Amino acid sequence: MRQGQTDRLERVIVLPTMSIADCLPILDRAGLGVLLLCDAEGRLRAVLTDGDIRRAILNGVSFTEPCFNIATHDPITALTGISASDALAVMEGSKRHPVNHLPVLDADGCVVDLLLHSDFVGEDEVNLSAVIMAGGFGKRLHPLTSETPKPMLPVGDSPLLELTIDQLRHSGIRRVHVTTHYLPEKITGHFGDGRNFGVELKYVAEDRPLGTAGALGLLDSSDEPLLVMNGDILTRVDFRALLEFHRKHQADITVCSRRYDLKVPYGVIETEGPAVSRIKEKPVMNFLVNAGIYLIEPSVHRSIPKDGGRFDMTDLIQDALQRGLKIVSFPIVEYWLDIGQLKDYLQAQKDLVQGRLAS
Repeated sequence: MRQGQTDRLERVIVLPTMSIADCLPILDRAGLGVLLLCDAEGRLRAVLTDGDIRRAILNGVSFTEPCFNIATHDPITALTGISASDALAVMEGSKRHPVNHLPVLDADGCVVDLLLHSDFVGEDEVNLSAVIMAGGFGKRLHPLTSETPKPMLPVGDSPLLELTIDQLRHSGIRRVHVTTHYLPEKITGHFGDGRNFGVELKYVAEDRPLGTAGALGLLDSSDEPLLVMNGDILTRVDFRALLEFHRKHQADITVCSRRYDLKVPYGVIETEGPAVSRIKEKPVMNFLVNAGIYLIEPSVHRSIPKDGGRFDMTDLIQDALQRGLKIVSFPIVEYWLDIGQLKDYLQAQKDLVQGRLAS
């Protein structure tokens, strides 16, 4: 039996009747991008991936629906005893598209193993560079930020920014720029050139706040997409999946989004003129909110003003829309937390202790 086989299966097997909402935290904790939907006897009924949930979010599917409704009912599988070379050939040679997860079944259709593409092939460096926007004052977190820039606040034993850089490195992203303004020496003194953290690190110094995109105009353009993210975000988003999504949709800009549920504390009245047609008692409204992570094409990067003036990502996106460029939304289903206020910072510490940030 492969080492860790039982543990891996225990993390990913769920009942097909489980709701999408209940599946989300299990998918996040498993950290494999897939759940196996099995009946009470252990027979595989369907496979649910993070991509399935992203599509459900974009299509407005209710999270109260059974996960089986949005899953893949005829997944690619293998029979027990398959060799490593044959398993890899199955995953890479699929007529549909290469797959990263291969359930292994016995003669009765019960799951006995789950193979991952990464079990056989190491992850290559991603042809992508990243920019972390870390120049803000963090005023809403005073007095914690009176002598420490917000991205350098500790989460456990490490600064928030170090956790972000580590996540990028694990995703195969080795070239990282960090924009600085407030207390820049606290950042540059800790990271240096990035060598000790497994990345090539460069800094973009803002002599005055340039907005959420202005500093990008100070960067040399390249021929590869640019990943931009706010420095106060803690996330386990799959950056490889983000790049794949961006390329699949041939997007000029991909904006990462997060589903946000707002419960209205009152009964909502629907009317047709003066006539009441329906009353919804304390309904929950769903929105996609900006998650502060973007992927932009080189042509879009080159359009950012280089005059050192203030320029926000909202300005960039609005300009791209007016020019008819393609902008798509990538829903984040993995762990994500915007550390904007004290309650968020305390939540990050709690999540770390509970293992929600483990890779």
